[in-house]
Amino acid sequence: MTAQYTLVLGTKDWSSWSLRPYMAMRATGATFEEVVIQLRRDESPSTKEQIAKYSPAGRVPALKIAEAGRTTTVWDSLAICETLAERHPNAHLWPDDALVRATARSYAAEMHSGFAAVRSTLSMDFARRKPTPTLDAETNEQIARILDAWTHALERHGSDGGFLFGRFCVADCMYAPVVSRFVTYGIEMPKTVRDYVERMMALPAMRDWGIASQKEVDAGLA
Repeated sequence: MTAQYTLVLGTKDWSSWSLRPYMAMRATGATFEEVVIQLRRDESPSTKEQIAKYSPAGRVPALKIAEAGRTTTVWDSLAICETLAERHPNAHLWPDDALVRATARSYAAEMHSGFAAVRSTLSMDFARRKPTPTLDAETNEQIARILDAWTHALERHGSDGGFLFGRFCVADCMYAPVVSRFVTYGIEMPKTVRDYVERMMALPAMRDWGIASQKEVDAGLA
């Protein structure tokens, strides 16, 4: 029996956590219903009530899975990506080689738990292009770490597909918001990384996300 998926997302222009599982879901090729909750930076009670209808954690993104008369909800971007990778092995959302897969998981986890200065200084604003802000030492250090990590992965694995570990995988999903941030703020990148960023931004899922983000901006929602 085919599962029924409902992917609950936040405002696309700046919900970085939502972009990650969206990219994974699109990569599976599975049909899914999309629910977008327009977030407010002040987290109004009405917004919280909307989210609570879908997410027991009170956070987006969330993935509702209905299958064989049972339903469950998965929350947290990395947990959703892992669940989709497990449920759709033919999508190859993790590298086949066990050692490469272990490294890819480390990349995904590092992004999931780190880079707070980058998140704060270069807040996601997918549809807009902004001048590069003044970057403090911590932010520059974290940007350098990301560029170094991407370069290392691309030089070692990127020739077999063009993404961090060859084929598009969860590691790319987790870094998709950073890709957009670097484009938004015009962060300088070496050619190997710049080419990777262009490939990421050219993906149909990223293009569709960008179109939806622009519509939010035009409507005054972001």
